[in-house]
Amino acid sequence: MTFLIPCPDCGPREVTEFSFGGESGRRPGPDEPVAALARYLYVRRNVSGEQEEWWFHRDGCRAWLVARRDTRSNRISSAVRPVERTPAAP
Repeated sequence: MTFLIPCPDCGPREVTEFSFGGESGRRPGPDEPVAALARYLYVRRNVSGEQEEWWFHRDGCRAWLVARRDTRSNRISSAVRPVERTPAAP
């Protein structure tokens, strides 16, 4: 299935121009246990509905984006640079 990702720099582009970087989440701090880092790296929520995800525009501006995608329809409601991101609700 194909869909468009609205790149802030390049405009709407086909998903085939991007590389998926996984679900977005809070990275554990240096004082947290190793188990927290393992969960961050390997455990995925895989929700049915909206979730934040990392995307890399490899065939365009070569920037990382945080996109909010509905996993049921692949509809992207927003895509921003990480510095523009507001934290998602837990």
